[in-house]
Amino acid sequence: THTGPLARQTRPKPSTGRVYLRGRVLRPDLTAQNLAHAPPSPAAATNDMAAALLLRGLRSSASRARPAFLSPASAPPPFASSLLHRLYSSAAASAASPPASALGGVTDPARIRNVAVIAHVDHGKTTLMDRLLRQCGADIPHERAMDNISLERERGITISSKVTSVSWKENELNMVDTPGHADFGGEVERVVGMVEGAVLVVDAGEGPLAQTKFVLSKALKYGLRPILLLNKVDRPSVSEETCNEVESLVFDLFANLGATEQLDFPVLYASAKEGWASLKFTKCPPDSEKNMSPLLDSIVQHVRSPKADLEAPFQMLVSMMERDFYLGRILTGRVTSGVIRVGDKVHGLRITDEGVQKIEDGKVVKLMKKKGTSMAVIEAAGAGDIISMAGLSGPAIGHTVANPEVLTALPAVELDPPTISMTFGVNDSPLAGRDGTHVTGAKIGNRLMAEAETNLAINVLPGPLSESYEVQGRGELQLGILIENMRREGFELSVSPPRVMYKTERGERLEPIEEVTVEVDEEHIGFVLETLNNRKGELLDMGPVPGTTGRTRVFMTCPSRGLVGVKGVFNSFTRGTGFMHRAFQAYAKYRGPLGTVRKGVLVSVGRGFITSHALMSLEARGTLFVSPGMETYEGMIVGEHSRDSDLEINPVRTKELTNIRAPGKDENIRLSPPRLMTLEEAIGYVAVDELIEVTPKVIRLRKKYLDANKRKMMKNKIMQ
Repeated sequence: THTGPLARQTRPKPSTGRVYLRGRVLRPDLTAQNLAHAPPSPAAATNDMAAALLLRGLRSSASRARPAFLSPASAPPPFASSLLHRLYSSAAASAASPPASALGGVTDPARIRNVAVIAHVDHGKTTLMDRLLRQCGADIPHERAMDNISLERERGITISSKVTSVSWKENELNMVDTPGHADFGGEVERVVGMVEGAVLVVDAGEGPLAQTKFVLSKALKYGLRPILLLNKVDRPSVSEETCNEVESLVFDLFANLGATEQLDFPVLYASAKEGWASLKFTKCPPDSEKNMSPLLDSIVQHVRSPKADLEAPFQMLVSMMERDFYLGRILTGRVTSGVIRVGDKVHGLRITDEGVQKIEDGKVVKLMKKKGTSMAVIEAAGAGDIISMAGLSGPAIGHTVANPEVLTALPAVELDPPTISMTFGVNDSPLAGRDGTHVTGAKIGNRLMAEAETNLAINVLPGPLSESYEVQGRGELQLGILIENMRREGFELSVSPPRVMYKTERGERLEPIEEVTVEVDEEHIGFVLETLNNRKGELLDMGPVPGTTGRTRVFMTCPSRGLVGVKGVFNSFTRGTGFMHRAFQAYAKYRGPLGTVRKGVLVSVGRGFITSHALMSLEARGTLFVSPGMETYEGMIVGEHSRDSDLEINPVRTKELTNIRAPGKDENIRLSPPRLMTLEEAIGYVAVDELIEVTPKVIRLRKKYLDANKRKMMKNKIMQ
């Protein structure tokens, strides 16, 4: 039967079936037959208050009529006794679980669940978040609704972590969607401290891969108890035996990472694409069970509520930061203790070498919380909840926002160190300033500093030259996303090739080593092993992929410097049929110089527009990067040489005029399509003495020194 407040105050009249209270029809359309299917009243708090007032009136009137106990002869009618019983039950239920209004508009911490969704790339995290939002009644405007950045929707990957909240069975679930790529591991590290649980999504066909180990290690480090969700079980190649094997591999991964109590993890089976989850293995559940209720119930059951003290002073650690044109900085984090309301005075704190330092005093201008896909304005929030606030302009990620009486800062999140660096500088090519609007070194520096404030995995340091900056990150994809965002914002800049960051311990040179997982057809195994061995890779394990025919999976370790640019070569050779994933493992002993990983380049010695007459005779020299009509300059790279050495050419040479007529001769020129590089491919292609010229309209490769004589002089100087 319906257990809402309306059902506690009403009774069906047998003659008509309509619902009456004291002889008055409450809802003509609500009968006893459809009472059980009626939705709860939206004014639940008002109805509870009315029930309490009615109960008080009945008790006071009964006490005035007879101070002693009622005799059997004067007992109340059955309707009154039933109504008293229901009202007493309603009052007891309200006392056992007070609503948010009883806490001054603050959600009861016992009803909050903070959980992160973690997984390897392309294992279905964002699709799962869409289905959970729809299950809880949120309005989803399009697929992958959590990916609100244009680059995320274009490339189909998650770049930054997002927080949202949904309501499920009187509980508030704060869900955090995290990236799955290794280069964006810093996004995972800074949000795992905000939650008490995690949903580990694993592809039932692929099993745990390199990034699965990384995100799981971070979750176990913070004491989280993950819930294992085997996704994509509806695939034809996935069977119950396959799921049991994947579950055993995940259990071994837990054990290898030092898990103890977390080894007893719940397991669910799901198809996020179809929108269902199950506690038992099935390929297609009944239509009545095709929903995400089992997963949501498991989150409420297995994820503990946050340990919160509403009476303590307010403290919050900033984990995310955004900028708004009207509100300024919007700080997002989990409230550690206390209650915060709009208009409260707060200040920002940070930990320095000298101790705790105050950043800024201010007051809360606006409190917000992400609910579904929209931002809702709230008046107050309590400990254990994840909120966003505006009103302070000084604090950033890793800083503490607290009441003025609090003088201690919360410890910041420790991130893994960056592994590569690139130098960003002013574009000084002959074609500079034609496409971009932000071309000065000061604007480039301000943009990089703003990025370092919102992304703790990126460090910005002064560069070796004036108006240049050294940017340190996790991988070329992460830095490539930064460059692409700057390019779309109208910046022009020159970028150096990525350099690996070495360490020296006890006089020994150490370099970052990454774990590489490759899955290809059997015919491409020789190419993979040869390519990675040439880049100082070491084979760990190799075997067939379960549930497939003719597919092989290879596990290797390789230096980070050897993996720069290998993804483009791999995709080109396998024609998109294989995949390669990598994750940082540790710093280890330097493995020596790499083999030959690239051939020489074709360098232009002329300036002007490229002609088809010149390219016709240059096609035999190698692969061209340009087409007729493009503008070039001296020192620009226009192609790849067929040999290991560089070759200087003149692509702007025109046909000399003579007095001999040859009608139709120039019409027979046929050129092969040029090789057009993306930004990531260019980052992995350029050598030490080369640069990438990035503008809003075009990406060019060039030599660091444009003059040919200066290039020879610097080369001889380095050799000496």
